[in-house]
Amino acid sequence: MSDLEIRPAEDADLPSIVAMLADDVLGATRESPHDLTPYRSAFERLKADPHQHPTVAVRGGTVVGTLQLTIIPGLSRGGATRALIEGVRVHANERGSGLGRQLIEWAIEESRRQNCQLVQLTSDVSRVDAHRFYERLGFVASHIGFKLPL
Repeated sequence: MSDLEIRPAEDADLPSIVAMLADDVLGATRESPHDLTPYRSAFERLKADPHQHPTVAVRGGTVVGTLQLTIIPGLSRGGATRALIEGVRVHANERGSGLGRQLIEWAIEESRRQNCQLVQLTSDVSRVDAHRFYERLGFVASHIGFKLPL
Protein backbone atom coordinates (compact mmCIF):
# COMPACT_ATOMS: atom_id res chain seq x y z
CA MET A 1 0.00 0.00 0.00
CA SER A 2 2.97 2.28 -0.47
CA ASP A 3 1.28 4.02 -3.40
CA LEU A 4 -0.93 5.99 -1.00
CA GLU A 5 -0.52 9.76 -0.81
CA ILE A 6 -2.18 11.84 1.93
CA ARG A 7 -2.22 15.51 0.93
CA PRO A 8 -4.21 18.75 1.15
CA ALA A 9 -7.45 18.61 -0.82
CA GLU A 10 -7.56 20.52 -4.10
CA ASP A 11 -10.47 22.00 -6.05
CA ALA A 12 -10.51 19.02 -8.41
CA ASP A 13 -10.97 16.65 -5.44
CA LEU A 14 -14.26 18.20 -4.36
CA PRO A 15 -16.64 15.94 -6.36
CA SER A 16 -14.94 12.84 -4.93
CA ILE A 17 -15.03 14.22 -1.39
CA VAL A 18 -18.73 15.06 -1.58
CA ALA A 19 -19.52 11.67 -3.13
CA MET A 20 -17.85 9.95 -0.16
CA LEU A 21 -19.68 12.19 2.31
CA ALA A 22 -22.97 11.13 0.68
CA ASP A 23 -22.09 7.43 0.51
CA ASP A 24 -23.54 6.20 3.79
CA VAL A 25 -26.89 6.03 5.56
CA LEU A 26 -26.56 9.42 7.28
CA GLY A 27 -24.82 11.23 4.44
CA ALA A 28 -27.39 10.09 1.91
CA THR A 29 -30.01 12.16 3.71
CA ARG A 30 -27.98 15.34 4.20
CA GLU A 31 -25.51 15.63 1.30
CA SER A 32 -26.26 16.68 -2.29
CA PRO A 33 -23.47 15.50 -4.60
CA HIS A 34 -25.49 16.57 -7.66
CA ASP A 35 -25.11 20.27 -6.73
CA LEU A 36 -21.56 21.21 -5.73
CA THR A 37 -22.26 24.95 -5.48
CA PRO A 38 -22.55 25.12 -1.66
CA TYR A 39 -19.57 22.79 -1.25
CA ARG A 40 -17.40 24.97 -3.50
CA SER A 41 -18.26 28.01 -1.39
CA ALA A 42 -17.44 26.13 1.82
CA PHE A 43 -14.20 24.78 0.34
CA GLU A 44 -13.08 28.31 -0.55
CA ARG A 45 -13.66 29.37 3.07
CA LEU A 46 -11.68 26.37 4.31
CA LYS A 47 -8.75 27.12 2.02
CA ALA A 48 -8.67 30.73 3.23
CA ASP A 49 -8.41 29.69 6.90
CA PRO A 50 -4.95 28.51 7.98
CA HIS A 51 -6.49 26.48 10.82
CA GLN A 52 -8.48 24.29 8.41
CA HIS A 53 -6.92 21.30 6.70
CA PRO A 54 -9.26 19.51 4.28
CA THR A 55 -7.29 16.40 3.39
CA VAL A 56 -7.52 13.54 0.92
CA ALA A 57 -5.92 10.14 0.53
CA VAL A 58 -5.09 9.33 -3.09
CA ARG A 59 -4.18 5.96 -4.55
CA GLY A 60 -3.42 5.52 -8.23
CA GLY A 61 -4.67 9.02 -9.00
CA THR A 62 -8.05 8.36 -7.36
CA VAL A 63 -9.30 10.02 -4.17
CA VAL A 64 -10.06 7.13 -1.83
CA GLY A 65 -10.38 8.84 1.55
CA THR A 66 -10.91 12.20 3.18
CA LEU A 67 -11.05 14.03 6.46
CA GLN A 68 -11.02 17.58 7.74
CA LEU A 69 -8.55 18.56 10.45
CA THR A 70 -9.23 21.80 12.32
CA ILE A 71 -6.69 23.36 14.66
CA ILE A 72 -8.36 25.19 17.55
CA PRO A 73 -6.36 27.50 19.82
CA GLY A 74 -7.86 27.67 23.29
CA LEU A 75 -7.59 28.94 26.83
CA SER A 76 -8.67 25.86 28.77
CA ARG A 77 -6.18 23.17 29.78
CA GLY A 78 -3.51 25.80 30.25
CA GLY A 79 -3.96 27.41 26.85
CA ALA A 80 -3.91 24.10 25.01
CA THR A 81 -4.36 23.88 21.27
CA ARG A 82 -6.74 21.15 20.12
CA ALA A 83 -7.21 19.36 16.86
CA LEU A 84 -10.68 18.38 15.71
CA ILE A 85 -11.09 15.56 13.20
CA GLU A 86 -14.30 15.71 11.15
CA GLY A 87 -15.80 14.18 8.03
CA VAL A 88 -13.74 11.01 7.98
CA ARG A 89 -14.72 8.91 4.97
CA VAL A 90 -13.16 6.00 3.11
CA HIS A 91 -14.29 5.03 -0.38
CA ALA A 92 -16.39 1.85 -0.40
CA ASN A 93 -13.73 0.00 -2.42
CA GLU A 94 -11.12 0.71 0.28
CA ARG A 95 -13.09 -0.10 3.43
CA GLY A 96 -11.36 -2.73 5.52
CA SER A 97 -7.99 -2.02 3.89
CA GLY A 98 -6.49 -0.10 6.82
CA LEU A 99 -6.88 3.24 5.05
CA GLY A 100 -9.08 4.66 7.82
CA ARG A 101 -6.36 3.89 10.34
CA GLN A 102 -3.74 5.52 8.10
CA LEU A 103 -5.86 8.66 7.77
CA ILE A 104 -6.40 8.97 11.52
CA GLU A 105 -2.74 8.27 12.25
CA TRP A 106 -1.80 10.99 9.74
CA ALA A 107 -4.21 13.41 11.48
CA ILE A 108 -2.71 12.62 14.89
CA GLU A 109 0.83 13.16 13.62
CA GLU A 110 -0.17 16.41 11.89
CA SER A 111 -1.80 17.52 15.15
CA ARG A 112 1.48 16.92 16.95
CA ARG A 113 3.32 18.85 14.24
CA GLN A 114 0.86 21.72 14.80
CA ASN A 115 1.72 21.64 18.54
CA CYS A 116 -1.69 20.40 19.63
CA GLN A 117 -2.06 18.90 23.07
CA LEU A 118 -5.33 17.06 22.38
CA VAL A 119 -7.07 15.45 19.42
CA GLN A 120 -10.84 15.16 19.55
CA LEU A 121 -13.62 14.03 17.28
CA THR A 122 -17.32 13.36 17.37
CA SER A 123 -19.22 10.46 15.89
CA ASP A 124 -22.96 10.06 15.45
CA VAL A 125 -24.42 7.78 18.15
CA SER A 126 -25.66 5.39 15.45
CA ARG A 127 -22.14 4.72 14.13
CA VAL A 128 -21.31 1.90 16.55
CA ASP A 129 -18.67 0.35 14.27
CA ALA A 130 -16.92 3.72 13.99
CA HIS A 131 -16.91 4.03 17.79
CA ARG A 132 -15.11 0.68 18.11
CA PHE A 133 -12.67 1.79 15.39
CA TYR A 134 -11.79 5.01 17.24
CA GLU A 135 -11.45 3.19 20.56
CA ARG A 136 -8.99 0.73 18.97
CA LEU A 137 -6.93 3.77 17.95
CA GLY A 138 -6.80 5.00 21.56
CA PHE A 139 -9.67 7.50 21.61
CA VAL A 140 -11.83 7.50 24.75
CA ALA A 141 -15.54 8.27 24.76
CA SER A 142 -15.14 10.76 27.62
CA HIS A 143 -17.75 13.40 26.82
CA ILE A 144 -21.32 13.75 25.66
CA GLY A 145 -21.81 16.01 22.64
CA PHE A 146 -24.76 18.25 21.90
CA LYS A 147 -25.86 19.91 18.66
CA LEU A 148 -28.39 22.60 17.90
CA PRO A 149 -29.46 22.94 14.26
CA LEU A 150 -29.72 26.61 13.20
